[in-house]
Parts: sequence; C-alpha cells; structure tokens
Amino acid sequence: MEWIGGLNLWTENFNQSQGDPDQDLSFSNATIGAFIQNTWNIAEKWTLETGLRGDYQTDYGTYILPRFSLLYEPTDLLTFRTGGGLGYKTPTVFTEDTERLQFRNVLPLNVSESKAERSTGINFDINYRWPISGALSLSTNALLFYTRINDPLLLSQNDNGNYRFIQPNGYIDTQGLEANMKWGYGDFKLFIGYTYADVKQHYGDGSSRYPLVARHRLNNVLMYEKHENFWVGLEAYYYSPQKLNDGATGKAYWIAGIMSEKKLGEHFSLFLNLENMLDTRQTRFDTIYTGSIDNPQFRDIYVPVDGFVINGGFKLML
Repeated sequence: MEWIGGLNLWTENFNQSQGDPDQDLSFSNATIGAFIQNTWNIAEKWTLETGLRGDYQTDYGTYILPRFSLLYEPTDLLTFRTGGGLGYKTPTVFTEDTERLQFRNVLPLNVSESKAERSTGINFDINYRWPISGALSLSTNALLFYTRINDPLLLSQNDNGNYRFIQPNGYIDTQGLEANMKWGYGDFKLFIGYTYADVKQHYGDGSSRYPLVARHRLNNVLMYEKHENFWVGLEAYYYSPQKLNDGATGKAYWIAGIMSEKKLGEHFSLFLNLENMLDTRQTRFDTIYTGSIDNPQFRDIYVPVDGFVINGGFKLML
C-alpha cells in the first residue's frame, strides 16, 4: 500500500488599469487545497487507487472531490480499468468567448449571483498487447467515457449590447469513445487514433449540439527513428464538421505535417518542421468575419488561420 498527500496554494490577482470603469474586470482570489491518495494492491491482479481532495476558494467556498480507479490485469497482455470522480471550475471572465470579443462590452462577474461549475465523470478502458512476432508489435486501447457539467456558464448579450455570464438551469454532457492503435516494426512506428465525442447542452425541455466540438477526429502519426541518430515523422489529423455559435456548420478539414530532427554528436542537434503542409486555412473555404472591414463582426475560428509554416533550428544540450 502506498500513500501520497499534499497541500497547495493558488492565488490570482488581476488589475484593470484602462477601459470603462463600469466594466472593470479586476479581481483577486485564492484557493487553499489539500489532497490524499492511496494505491492498494488488493491482490495479484487487482489494484485500487482512491483519492480525496478538499479545496477552499475565497469567493465560492469549499469543495470535496473524491476519485477512484480500479485496475484488473488478468494477464501480462490484457488490462481492464474503470474510474471516475468529481471536479469543479470557478467562474472567470477570461474565456474563449470573451477573448473572441476582445473583452469589449463584457460586464464583470457578480460573485453573489454565480457559482462554480460542477463536473462528474466516469470512464472504462481496455488495453491489449498483441504478440505477433519479434519484429512486429501491436498495442491497442479502447476507452469509453461520460462527463456531465452542471451549472455551466453561458455568455449572453443584453438589450444594451453588453455581455454578461449567466447560469441557466441545465447541464452539458459528453459521451463517447476513443480507440488507439500502435504498430511497431523495427525502426518504424505507426499511431492511429479515433475519437468520437457527442457533446450536448440541455436547457429546459430541449437539447442541442454544443458548438465548436468536432464529433469525429482522426489522429495519425508515422515515425521512423534511428536511436540517438535521427528521426522523421509524418502526421495527419482530421476534424469533422462543427456547429458554430451563429447556427452555421463549419467545414471538415485535414491538417498534415512533417517533423524531423538529426543529432550531431552528444550535445547538438538540428530540427526542421513543416507544419500544415496542405495550407489548410479557414479563409480558403469560409469567412472569419461578416460586415465591413471597418466594422467587422467576427465569427468563430475553428480552423488555423496562419496556413503553411516552416520552422527549424538547433538544440544545444549542455
């Protein structure tokens, strides 16, 4: 049996020195926490990991967060694991939604009228290593997951054109699966991954897809590596169409690149990366704003906007 315990202190302080005094986003808070974790080898094939965390946040009070993970390993090649726990996130005005507005006309949070988002999550995964041959190896992993967030913060615009965060009665939940496969043959390694995420927001009697989340994703990486000499990799990622905040649906797209590094001696190496070789940019097949250039209304950015990038350099390891 193994025990781990600890303490933490997290402080935040932001002072706004310019802008509208009626929209002063300044804030200051602190979080004091303690945690304890236990790993227990129940039997030869069973391991239980449990943990408990307690936080006190000066604005939003106390939170008790248990978690657990149970591992069953019937053979050296096969493992089963399940786990879950509780979490929280205190409100903040610094989100992707407000950054997209450049924080203009965003009202400060009212601590007395808001509360922390609370989350519950559970997962189950299977890992299996396939004994194929001495030179060829295969490892697989399949993961099922579910997460629910209660009292999510939503950015809403009022009649005066100002934006403020509200917490309507409802929740956001995510359910899905993730499957990964790793092939190895000599100096070659191939990683293939697929993620399905069904994210929905539930308010009132209805539900809808949560914006800016790709329901389907593919992750592919092919690597060739000579140990302590050089390596080169080809990567390709696919994102399925996403729902946007203005009600439209974004386009599906691929991002591909090449990464490489060559060692020259024990302390020096050169690297060269070709990022986004397909020059996938939102401006090639969709708009990033509406209206005039003098008074733009910015839309969601869901695809890179910087296009094909080459970067290289050297590493000096002393």
